[in-house]
Amino acid sequence: MGMPPAYGRLLGWLLICDPPQQTSAQLGEALGLSKGSVSSGMRMLERSDMVQRVPTPGRGHAYEMLPDALVRATDPAVKFAFMRDVMQRGLSLLDENESTRAERLRVSRDFYGFIAEKLPSLMEEFRQKHLRKDQ
Repeated sequence: MGMPPAYGRLLGWLLICDPPQQTSAQLGEALGLSKGSVSSGMRMLERSDMVQRVPTPGRGHAYEMLPDALVRATDPAVKFAFMRDVMQRGLSLLDENESTRAERLRVSRDFYGFIAEKLPSLMEEFRQKHLRKDQ
């Protein structure tokens, strides 16, 4: 995914850890990561809306991943529409839309367009069936 290894380790740990709220010190100890790696990884996860800060007794905070974090972080319309547009740009560069050379790009463009159109309604159906309304 192009992210530092610490990002994946933090994400994986927050998916399974008990208790679900973990301080930076707990994360560093559990994963063998430096304070800097934890700090930068958690900033990335917060910006990605994957985790949230929760207060702890005293002045500190912990991090917590919500049960639907990965669902909310998935924005199929943007990702698949972007890939569709990349394939379309490739087709325009070839200037041979009818050639067999362009076939893979056409199929890929059509696939990403199809997914960009269909996936949002499937995700909404999943949310309605599987996620509590109070999240």
